[in-house]
Amino acid sequence: MAHAAPAPGGTPRTGRTGRTPGAAGAVPAIAQRPPDVFDTRTHRVGRIVVPVLLALVYGYWAAANRRSGGPITGWNVLFGFVTAIVFAVLLIALLTAIPRVRREAHALMWAVFVGCAFGFLYSQTGDSMYRSVGISLLIAAATFVIFFYRFYTREDAVGQRVH
Repeated sequence: MAHAAPAPGGTPRTGRTGRTPGAAGAVPAIAQRPPDVFDTRTHRVGRIVVPVLLALVYGYWAAANRRSGGPITGWNVLFGFVTAIVFAVLLIALLTAIPRVRREAHALMWAVFVGCAFGFLYSQTGDSMYRSVGISLLIAAATFVIFFYRFYTREDAVGQRVH
């Protein structure tokens, strides 16, 4: 059976084995990373912009919970912005510290952050403090289990990504 010869600059075809035909010892297709479409500057800006946008949404949500559908006041807006600033600073600090820790601490840090963030939002509704703490502990425990599994399956014991 005749096969067409590969053209220069063409996309290599992979078979069922994930290897390029005719290439002895070629890298499996699964280990190849997709191309990075953004440059370094865009990633650097995104590391600040994304937490700030998340913080603005979080601050608005906390202010809306606190006013319980009442009128928007200056103190309510101030509360929302202060909440957003604190959330952004904590999230940026967490994202900065995360690469330096092992997978267990990695998952624990995310669980504490998510549990505290949820607990603070829930406490602004005016419901019982015990209920707020109980639900935030459940959310933190679920976050820890999910993130620990994710990091355990994608990192080695010292925190390096396994490709």
